[in-house]
Amino acid sequence: MMSVSNAQATPSIQICRIMRPDDANIVGNVHGGTILKMIEEAGCIIGTRHCNTQHGDRCVAALARVERTDFLYPMFIGEVAHASAEITYTSKHSVEVQVNVLSENIVTGAKKVTNKATLWYVPLSLQNVDKIIEVPPIEYSGQEQEEAGKKRYEAQKLDRFETKERNCEVITHVSLPEPYTVGFSQSSLIHLVGPSDCTLHGFVHGGVTMKLMDEVAGIVAARHCKTNIVTASVDAINFHRKIKKGCVITVSGRMTFTSSKSMEIEVFVDADPLVEAEKGKYRAVTAFFTYISLDKDNKPLPVPPLKIEGEEEQKHFEEGKVRYLQNKAKRLTNKERQQ
Repeated sequence: MMSVSNAQATPSIQICRIMRPDDANIVGNVHGGTILKMIEEAGCIIGTRHCNTQHGDRCVAALARVERTDFLYPMFIGEVAHASAEITYTSKHSVEVQVNVLSENIVTGAKKVTNKATLWYVPLSLQNVDKIIEVPPIEYSGQEQEEAGKKRYEAQKLDRFETKERNCEVITHVSLPEPYTVGFSQSSLIHLVGPSDCTLHGFVHGGVTMKLMDEVAGIVAARHCKTNIVTASVDAINFHRKIKKGCVITVSGRMTFTSSKSMEIEVFVDADPLVEAEKGKYRAVTAFFTYISLDKDNKPLPVPPLKIEGEEEQKHFEEGKVRYLQNKAKRLTNKERQQ
């Protein structure tokens, strides 16, 4: 069914900024987390603008999920990143935003598409953070476009439900681990959530969380390879619960799978309220990051195989292998369609 007559025209925006040394690693490759944060900023702006085009409670679009995102080309210090965001589907209580990122070499004028991402937002009332506002519908070019969006909406709802089953897992400390084992490279980062990390609600921006997750995943990958590493892709990131200002968050990462040229790292974000300690620690976000190892000419290097210890690690490795083969098959299918 086509959207009603009071629907909004499909909104779109573009933001851009130059990549500086503190956005990149020691060899000049821009951190994947920097790009993810910029993607989320664009999505939050357009989602919040759209949801406030109607009368009623003012609201802020809160990030609920990021679909799998591939890093098609590396970005470097001195290049300009252009993030273009467009709302592509709305349900009663959520907004789908698609973001394309373009890198521009301002010396040569060369441009490349580096990322394509899909994000889902939920509008929360500024008066009551637990109140979800109804989303104004958008106009679709045809029924086919609306039906395709509805299928994506239903698919992400199902995947979010299934992901919650992993929320009880923890990363345990290993004493004197051997090189190339899970315990050797696993890492964690502790961060106190301050006002600059938060939205108008006083809850953490999704982009801030993703940047921290990418940092931890990068440390895990670097410890395993001892080389320059870059983010190759991020599987769907699910934001299970909000993180409030004043919380201490622990971001933990462990390697789950290696192929000959890539590494999969699982990252958990746990939040611990300091002021409302009675609420207890909780799992807020989970995701899988994929990294590749590069030489000094930014060419892929072989990845040392992961040494598996125990049934649990073997189980995680086999699950990672399934995801790796599925994603590889999807990439080949998409490549064939583009030819």
